[in-house]
Amino acid sequence: MDNILPLESPSLSRRQLLNFLTGATIAATTSSILYVAGKFIIPIPEKTGVGGAILAKDVLGNPIPAAQILAEPPGTRALVAGLAGEPTYLIVKEDNTLDVIGIVDNCTHLGCTFPWNPTEQEFQCPCHGSLYAPDGSVIRGPAPLPLKIVQVAVIENSILILPWTETDPRTGKQPWWV
Repeated sequence: MDNILPLESPSLSRRQLLNFLTGATIAATTSSILYVAGKFIIPIPEKTGVGGAILAKDVLGNPIPAAQILAEPPGTRALVAGLAGEPTYLIVKEDNTLDVIGIVDNCTHLGCTFPWNPTEQEFQCPCHGSLYAPDGSVIRGPAPLPLKIVQVAVIENSILILPWTETDPRTGKQPWWV
């Protein structure tokens, strides 16, 4: 019965222990970096309501109460973050309500954002000189198309912005962005 093997298990060598610790450290570091990179690259889906409606937000991503914008004088154009974060002008009407049409602040020439000029009563793109009327239609090019519009609704104290899918009231045609 000399063929019996001893029941001792071989001990882990110092080299094997160091290799295991090095591999575990590299795996933990790599996985944490990939997790952070993945969270940065993959956007958090925005909660939308019926018809793709979202809440109007400020520059920090906080919902804007309707009372805040309606406190502005009539004719004011308030800039908010709208659909897909696009800058959108909301218009305060003479009866202290919001217009049902919001105007997206992206030039149809090259996508520049631009300010509303209250003195001239027009949108002026500083990049290439396009001018837009108060309703977003083109006054002077090189912009080929009117500005994109969205639907605006106020429910309680929340401002909802919805995609515009109906006939464009400025042109009487199907919207170019649909």
